[in-house]
Amino acid sequence: MPAAVVPPPRDQAHETAAAGRLPAVVLMAGSCLPVLGAVLLAPVLPRMQDHFDGVPGSAALVPVVLTVPALALALLAPFAGMIVDRLGRKRLLVTATALYALCGTAPLWLDSLHAILISRILVGIAEAAIMTVCTTLIGDYYSGELRDRYLALQAMCASASATVFFVLGGVLGAADWRAPFWLYAVGLAIAPVMARVLPTPLPSQRETETAERIPRRAFPVRRMAGTCLLTVFGAVVFYTVPVEMAYLLDDLGTDSTRTIGAVTAVASAATVLGSLVFTRLSPNRRSRLPVLFALCAAGFLLMGLADNLPLLIAGAVVNCVGTGLLLPSLVTRAMSLLGFADRGRGMGLWTAAFFFGQFLCPLVLLAGKEPAGSLASAVALLGVAAAVLAAALFTAARRVVPAHSPEGARQ
Repeated sequence: MPAAVVPPPRDQAHETAAAGRLPAVVLMAGSCLPVLGAVLLAPVLPRMQDHFDGVPGSAALVPVVLTVPALALALLAPFAGMIVDRLGRKRLLVTATALYALCGTAPLWLDSLHAILISRILVGIAEAAIMTVCTTLIGDYYSGELRDRYLALQAMCASASATVFFVLGGVLGAADWRAPFWLYAVGLAIAPVMARVLPTPLPSQRETETAERIPRRAFPVRRMAGTCLLTVFGAVVFYTVPVEMAYLLDDLGTDSTRTIGAVTAVASAATVLGSLVFTRLSPNRRSRLPVLFALCAAGFLLMGLADNLPLLIAGAVVNCVGTGLLLPSLVTRAMSLLGFADRGRGMGLWTAAFFFGQFLCPLVLLAGKEPAGSLASAVALLGVAAAVLAAALFTAARRVVPAHSPEGARQ
């Protein structure tokens, strides 16, 4: 029997079933929901700004409508992770998905900008639970190489869906700025499918036997802290191209929305390609973080030095292939540190770190733009920082584990 499918003990067979492809498909769909909130409304923000132009402070509040769910997600994901470990995965996921749909569609009938902001905070709370539980359940249902492949597929689906949602937001927003909010109703369709299809997770047989032989280990605070810090920086790297590409193109004299959309789609495809490559790599070659950060750095440096459109696109493609490999490498690294009892808490921390990095991304580049002189130079400086981190990780790996050992080969 494949390692990814662990049969439950006979006395628990009524509680769970062997995981297969269908639960994975449902979890991939659930993992795309938080991405919806990050990109769906970007095309309609100007029209929304016009609608609320008479509201004091609307110039600052309307953009926050887009970003506040990510901030709420980053702040609350650790608490969602603790709830996951104490109250159970599946029930929380179904409840959060239904809440996501109800709060996500609320702006369709809300007339107050402040009420819409509150609804968006609630969406962020729901997204924190959804993302944490989906990632945790992948760790519960699958193991070994199959688990790593599904985690990479999760990153790939999120990247691909971002482009799709951006286009849908633009198409629906052409009719009315409220129209894109209808897409949040998909949660009402997914929640009952989750309730029916997802088996109740139980510790794997190996984890159960280990717990019986060895007292429960303490939560790996130091190692998770290191992985989470890497993830914050990795998320800044991951989101730089999708967040800043339009501005970089504008600086080169390209303001055509069609060109911007095409270049963004190419970059997104490169991220998907990187995630796909990850699934094809052998397990001992997947977590070479120094190489991946160096690849991302090379892309940033090309983008920072670009004085024409082809070179900028080439740099973005190199960077996005790297980020497509980097994201699943970080999440599988975190997952490998966690047992069943701590998986929710640990993945809550990892999810918080990733979305906090997303929130920081534009702020980091804005802070670097003034001293660097331009956005392109700030991107190049971020590339230098990524290269320095790659060198530090490589040096640390060589120091801790001899390169010829099996452990060293996995760094």
